[in-house]
Amino acid sequence: MNPTPDLRPRLLLVDDEPTNLQVLRHVLQADYRLLFATDGERALQVAREQRPDLVLLDIMMPNMDGYAVCRTLKADAATAAIPVIFITALTDSQDETAGFDAGAVDYITKPVSPPVVRARVRTHLSLVRLDELRETRLQIVQRLGRAAEYKDNETGMHVIRMSYFAQLLALAAGCSPAWAEDLLNAAPMHDVGKIGIPDAVLRKPGPLDADEWATMRRHPEIGAEIIGEHPAGVLQLAREIALAHHEKWDGSGYPRGLAGEAIPLSARIVAIADVFDALTTRRPYKEPWPVQAALDHIAAQAGQHFDPALVLLFAPLLPQLLEVRARWAD
Repeated sequence: MNPTPDLRPRLLLVDDEPTNLQVLRHVLQADYRLLFATDGERALQVAREQRPDLVLLDIMMPNMDGYAVCRTLKADAATAAIPVIFITALTDSQDETAGFDAGAVDYITKPVSPPVVRARVRTHLSLVRLDELRETRLQIVQRLGRAAEYKDNETGMHVIRMSYFAQLLALAAGCSPAWAEDLLNAAPMHDVGKIGIPDAVLRKPGPLDADEWATMRRHPEIGAEIIGEHPAGVLQLAREIALAHHEKWDGSGYPRGLAGEAIPLSARIVAIADVFDALTTRRPYKEPWPVQAALDHIAAQAGQHFDPALVLLFAPLLPQLLEVRARWAD
């Protein structure tokens, strides 16, 4: 029978004094797997090979001090995300500032207090897990959005481009950078409801009849059902966009016939970004429009399809829009 794997987080303890390593070993060995190094070069080697979850690092070491070790870890993409806590006898505030400038997340002075060490380690490992969870959730959102786009089109680049267009427009409209980033990550889900539309309707080469069009118009509500109800955050924003991105400023859109500012700002922004990319992209049923023709169409639809205030902000973004198109070309 194979032994049960030890899934406890791994910590790398670095100090040139073995006595100090022994103290940390006694404090932490019950809850963590421990790796040890007594000099900077060995610490870097172990970090690259073993990828610890966190490093506890002394500063005053011969040849390569802790500051240099930390800077080297942060400069290497393979180890940059590993949090570093300095544990040192240096107590001056300038030393602490230098530690944070080198890339450390925390600073503990010697002699160490076992409860403090355990608490700081737990806190920073929790933050790492939270970051990993957030990144995983965003990747799932993005990939589900691309899955819907692949069902409808030959490329999934559309959802990436229009999401960046939406972020740029949100910033131009005065939205906070944090909200604009949430919009960037939520917008790929705008058409996820198309997963629930039959291929015979979704891929029909000619015009849809009345029944088929009624089926197609269900995709915003299907998308909202797929994403589900959430009190806040990216998924709440994604549901809002999925449900409302086909509403029109004059109330002639669907599924609820919302008008004006009753349409969520997120959906008003995504509507412009989505149409701009759809018009300027080659599809099986059409050639791409020239960029200026697409901008002219959006301007002509101000006050009808689109929020006129947002339309005025969109055209001046053309240099950034073209950069996004070049970076995420089909």
